[in-house]
Amino acid sequence: MSTLSRSRPVWAERPSLPARAAKNTVLAAVAAVVLLPIYVVVLTSLSPASAVTAAGGLVVVPGGISFQAYADLFSGGVVTRAVLVSLGVTAAGTLVSLTATVLAAYGLSRPGSLLHRPLLFAVLLTFLFAPGMIPLYLLVSDLGMIDSYAALILPTAVNAFNLVVMRAFFMNLPGEIADSARIDGAGEWTILLRLVLPMSKGVTAVVGLFYAVGYWNAFFNAILYLNDNARWPLQLILRQYVQQGQQLNSGSLIGDAVQGTASAPNLAVQMAIVVVALVPVTLIYPLVQKHFTKGVIIGAVKG
Repeated sequence: MSTLSRSRPVWAERPSLPARAAKNTVLAAVAAVVLLPIYVVVLTSLSPASAVTAAGGLVVVPGGISFQAYADLFSGGVVTRAVLVSLGVTAAGTLVSLTATVLAAYGLSRPGSLLHRPLLFAVLLTFLFAPGMIPLYLLVSDLGMIDSYAALILPTAVNAFNLVVMRAFFMNLPGEIADSARIDGAGEWTILLRLVLPMSKGVTAVVGLFYAVGYWNAFFNAILYLNDNARWPLQLILRQYVQQGQQLNSGSLIGDAVQGTASAPNLAVQMAIVVVALVPVTLIYPLVQKHFTKGVIIGAVKG
């Protein structure tokens, strides 16, 4: 037994007690650095005006609980509409992007497909040369998509990295399964929908998560293409009224139901917007995390 333990490489040996203590200390410190700002943001969003005033800003020690900031946000004003816009754009955009990526990746994974090499070269070329902001804006304008939700989806519908990863995964699936299906008379649509996709749940879930997070967090396309603030997504509201510090309790930012009534302090409402922007990704990510290694890393390495 001692001979076997001595023959192990250094990285395969069980860490010593001081090494494990140091590792746990570092992990605890990293976790504290990550969780402390989230704790402060959530606590400030739930604090009454007296606690925010006493703290002079962000609240670290609880001084009471109040949900007035969230009541203000979801009272029918601009923020409420922005949440609905972001949810709609994320759902529709993820569906469009995932469908287009799956179809393109499956077609490019078949060596005998039409224009296989030129299309693959065009996709890989986008890694090196971006279209540029001005040409893309002119194209969106010529297509009549200014001030429309399509401008938030179609210009970024397909990500070249996601396409390459999914193509690599499809190419590593056993070709004998598709060949046997063709012998039985199955067409390409049947092979894709009934064979390929059920075996690719991991990579599909991960690529879908990438697209969903990208659409949920996107704000730059809204700055370029949307002139009507009633169509703004949540992230643009977050940028305008949190990062730039514009006042939230004015105009139509909060609904008519709370106009003229006691509302939450401006800082608490700002932190509530941050929390609302974080919640969807925080809830979805753990559900897809288990597919990362199997779905993306294996396909990318083998491809």
